[in-house]
Amino acid sequence: MATIIRTKEGTWRAQVRRKGKYISKTFRLKGLAQAWTNEIEHLIDQGGEPSSQRTGKPRTISDLIDLHIADLIEVKKPLRRSKRAVLEALKRDLGSTKLRNLNRAGLIQYGKKRAKDGAGPVTLSVDFSYLRTVLTHAAAVHGIVVDTECVRLARTALARLDLVGRSNERDRRPTEEEIEAILKYFGEKPTIIPMGRIICFAIATAMRQEEICRIEWPDVDMSKRVVVIKDRKDPRKKDGNDQKVPLLNLTGFDAWQLILEQKILTGGKGRIFPYNSKSVGTAFRRARQFLGIEGLRFHDLRHEATSRLFEAGLSIERVALVTGHKDWKMLKRYTNLKPEDLCQLQTSPQLTEAQYIQLLTRA
Repeated sequence: MATIIRTKEGTWRAQVRRKGKYISKTFRLKGLAQAWTNEIEHLIDQGGEPSSQRTGKPRTISDLIDLHIADLIEVKKPLRRSKRAVLEALKRDLGSTKLRNLNRAGLIQYGKKRAKDGAGPVTLSVDFSYLRTVLTHAAAVHGIVVDTECVRLARTALARLDLVGRSNERDRRPTEEEIEAILKYFGEKPTIIPMGRIICFAIATAMRQEEICRIEWPDVDMSKRVVVIKDRKDPRKKDGNDQKVPLLNLTGFDAWQLILEQKILTGGKGRIFPYNSKSVGTAFRRARQFLGIEGLRFHDLRHEATSRLFEAGLSIERVALVTGHKDWKMLKRYTNLKPEDLCQLQTSPQLTEAQYIQLLTRA
């Protein structure tokens, strides 16, 4: 059991009693105390022997990561699962590196080793991004002298070696035949989860599977035919990003009709689609494998829905109201426009090559 008490001096005294072991330590910030108690409890649970030795001035990458985490906790911004996993990996691989020994060459070697062990360009890109964030935070918030430029240079070098880079944009769209086959599959093999209706709803609304399984009936405005997606995914705003999404009938599937069908099924209580999003993904993959459909993911239905909205004639800003994209540039790839498509938009009759040559010959 852990307790944290504020002392008369304004510091925070952390105490951990767990499995017959006791340890205490004083911290300047409550967040540091909380992070320390969590780490000590985890250490004891793993059979380790805790030490009450003072950390003192940060000297290693591990110290800076702990400081970064503690500061986030202090301002009530706990780590998300993905970021925590990356920082734990950085502590494991680079944590013992002393700040005075941090340099470009060492980071390049680290990147090459990670790549050799199987880390892809995107994974390495995230690693270096978070590492630079930690170092910049230490310099900006705590005035710790640390070289952030070496991270940028190492990342540039690894990018030139194609070891760091962005993920390839997916442009996979299911064909009409594939959609019909999947819907037929679930129609003939009914399950507890109404997969057919969920797939149709995904194409009608461009929602992610987690969003579909999270929305509740109080989030639906029955008079305006809109639904509120709470905390919608946004790389710049993790929390409080609530968005209203219209329930349209522009993609070949009627979102409003599907909502009404679910209301009959659920009685209008709880979640609209009260199912585990991971189970939805598993069922989709099982159908895809049974039907022999290659390279199709549930998330590709969002791509399909977005493309269909453009094909229905909606402008970028209107499509964004449905998909939730804040950066309209991200929507350009969903238009799937080709140079030859523009030729088909011409209203004046176009001469064939033979007709054009004939006219030139006459001239």
